[in-house]
Amino acid sequence: MLLKRVLIATAIAAIAPVVLVGPVQADAAPARVPAMRSVTPVKADTPPAPVKATPAQRAEAERMPLLARAAFWAREADIDQSDAEARIKLARVLRELGRYDEAAASADQLLVMEPNNLDALLESARAKIAANHGFYAIDPAQRAAAIAPRDWRPVSLLAVAFEQTERESDALAAHQKALSLAPNNPATLTNLGMYYATHGAPAQAEPLLRKAVAAPGAGAQERQNLALVLGMQSKFAEAEQLERQDLPPEVVTNNLAYLHAITNSTPDRTWNGLKSDQ
Repeated sequence: MLLKRVLIATAIAAIAPVVLVGPVQADAAPARVPAMRSVTPVKADTPPAPVKATPAQRAEAERMPLLARAAFWAREADIDQSDAEARIKLARVLRELGRYDEAAASADQLLVMEPNNLDALLESARAKIAANHGFYAIDPAQRAAAIAPRDWRPVSLLAVAFEQTERESDALAAHQKALSLAPNNPATLTNLGMYYATHGAPAQAEPLLRKAVAAPGAGAQERQNLALVLGMQSKFAEAEQLERQDLPPEVVTNNLAYLHAITNSTPDRTWNGLKSDQ
């Protein structure tokens, strides 16, 4: 924070004029000059220390637009470097803004002080995976899985990190473990289903994705993943019905054209192209 400079003015008493009357005497007493007054320097006002937001203000911040929310949590993190909530929520909103390296840095700064903070480990892994830096997401995901062995989230993140580093057998095992921990969760069902879809097994993916669509909390993403897998099997009518629930007509037209194209290409080209689109 910049401090404003304060110019300190020193007041000096005016020198009274000396009036000589008559001839100047050799022994005339010298005129007396009033003594300068002592002036106490004016101190600059010390700015008040910044105050952290109240719980109510923090709750309200979560309803702000992304940029305003990022500014809010950055301020809170600056006020208190050890504020775990501020660091984690700053990491989350930066990731939503696509600023993945900054998101990872926010989470990692907290991990220096709290190496076993589960939420910080998860956010660190998520940000690195979002940046396609899966190799660097493995460590925080594994540490999170060790801290919370019954939590499906770190295992699912670990599976995606293994995929990004082309450790395919490890990825499949982790996806299957995540599903065993949360068998009715749309995320674990979708992740394993899409693993099969991108590895040449859309028929194996389809029942998982149908279950994901029917699971509580499922939404547009789950429906569109199922539409993709149906299209890969030339089930275009049902795929179109699903697409039209969430997408504008021109996007549906383009997607259907893409699905027709990949089903008419060679298998190797289909799977490689599909994996690059995920």
